[in-house]
Amino acid sequence: MENNELYNADEKRQLLLLARSSMEAKLKNEPMQDISNLPEKLNEIASCFVTLHTKSGALRGCIGNIGAYEPLTENVTHNAANSAFNDPRFPPVASLEELARLEIEISVLTAPKEIALPEEFIVGEHGVILSNSGRSAVFLPQVAPEQGWSRDTTLAHLSMKAGMASDAWREPETKFSVFKAIVFSEKDIKK
Repeated sequence: MENNELYNADEKRQLLLLARSSMEAKLKNEPMQDISNLPEKLNEIASCFVTLHTKSGALRGCIGNIGAYEPLTENVTHNAANSAFNDPRFPPVASLEELARLEIEISVLTAPKEIALPEEFIVGEHGVILSNSGRSAVFLPQVAPEQGWSRDTTLAHLSMKAGMASDAWREPETKFSVFKAIVFSEKDIKK
């Protein structure tokens, strides 16, 4: 089965609705919806990132986990709320009206695997994790193509994101892991 076919359109829609309702509940100061009635498949242990975009496509928040440690439904709920209210790069989403103008994207991740050489990182197919001397950074698979970056440019930006020089990715002690993601957004799924 192709990676993107792991979840059908209805399951993707349910995850997106779950993300939106978790943010709405927080804004309304209400309890989260009951998630016990969702398909068992959505409760498997998995990790994700939840990304928020403005209608013009600008990033508005993105929070997630690389390692899987809880059911996907719970991970979506936590990461959606954190993306909207705790991404340090942006002020918290302030109102239901603002939330209504945002588009939600979910990236469900495969487990990362270490690669021996940066040349094994495939732009557009892999997300990439760089680590060196206690510093690390990650880009989701869609970041490089959205920016129009080559492999080298992506790794230079990743090095800088980790707080290192742009050529730190070339250092022999730099380690890399890659992962894939099932990426879907509200604009892809008919409501």
